[in-house]
Amino acid sequence: MSESPSLDASMLAHVRNRAVVAGMTYGEDQRAVLSRRGFEEARAEIASWPGYRPTPLLALEGLAARIGVARVLYKDESRRFGLASFKALGGAYAILRLLQARLEQAGLPAISSTELMAGAQRDIVARVTVASATDGNHGLSVAWGAGLFGCRCKIFLHEKVSPRRERRIAELGAEIVRVPGSYDDSLRACARQAEANGWALVADSDAGGGDPSAPKQVMQGYTILAQELLDQAGSIPTHVFVPVGVGGLAAAVAGHFWATLGARRPRMMAVEPRRADCLFQAIAAGALRPLDGPVDSFMAGLASGEVSPAAWPILRYAIDDVLALPDAAAAEAMRLLAAGGDGDPALVAGESGAATYGALCAIATSPDLMAELRLTEESVVVLIGSEGATDPKIYRRVVGRAATSVRAQGAPGSS
Repeated sequence: MSESPSLDASMLAHVRNRAVVAGMTYGEDQRAVLSRRGFEEARAEIASWPGYRPTPLLALEGLAARIGVARVLYKDESRRFGLASFKALGGAYAILRLLQARLEQAGLPAISSTELMAGAQRDIVARVTVASATDGNHGLSVAWGAGLFGCRCKIFLHEKVSPRRERRIAELGAEIVRVPGSYDDSLRACARQAEANGWALVADSDAGGGDPSAPKQVMQGYTILAQELLDQAGSIPTHVFVPVGVGGLAAAVAGHFWATLGARRPRMMAVEPRRADCLFQAIAAGALRPLDGPVDSFMAGLASGEVSPAAWPILRYAIDDVLALPDAAAAEAMRLLAAGGDGDPALVAGESGAATYGALCAIATSPDLMAELRLTEESVVVLIGSEGATDPKIYRRVVGRAATSVRAQGAPGSS
């Protein structure tokens, strides 16, 4: 990888999960978080939403040749429902399930997404207020879902969330509440105020309190991405790199593969910032433990100091390796993806979305690490590119040109 000298294996921290046991079955503890029935219900609803289509899985043949593996595939979430992030699948789906439960508790017949979007029971739905804390993308999904189904919405943002991300959420109709401190501070503040005011908390983590059923529904929505990936890949990948913040996406993908494929599941590689390595520390210790001190990372969507307890029963036994990388690696990966090269398409990835690409490029500089991770000429590697340019100003500052310019280089086809 001589063309990207700043991406080097020496910058990575790596921990192997010793709790993973070959042949371990997907058990009751895991099914209490994510189930096959839950996936089928989520797929039936989400597939009916306006604008739903599977996001592309793109072949990066040039990268595969350079690092010496059979295939590299990139799951491009940059246009998911027009929100530029995989999180569109989660928060909105959790709101749907919450509203359905409220209406059933009121003795009303079961109601679908389509009926809610058409205005059914709007007099009741409009009195519901949902609330969530966010680094940006989850809040977009919650605000979008609230508008889609007709309820009120309050979104809590910590002090580091950019003005551009705040504006995008507000434009979807949410009321914004700013909170000093980090994402974890905003999570706790949101949980307190939701309880005090009778709002429905739609969190992607229960680390700050609240009902763990909402994070589970968020994760259930994310399993749609995992099944799309399996349908598109043509064969079972050997390795899947997934970014980690609170752990919801990683648990959804790893859990769905584990439940669906059993012992044939891919090796799951979690990627997170070195400055917010909560899963790394939890896997190393074999137990959840909040990070001490600030977790201020350039990878804004991954800047969490606590793993979601709701996700832990899956993460504990289904994540094979955790890789932590510095902020500079994510910025370099954004630029490399935008440049394309060697026949690979130019791709738009935000700070968090580029993390998996950066990790793989850094690994490829170390034959020892490649061997340890069993990345060989027969490996089929999937990188989950979890977001596009969710803040165009930051994207242009890092890459040197606008996301629209990068996309104009060509419209890649899916693999």
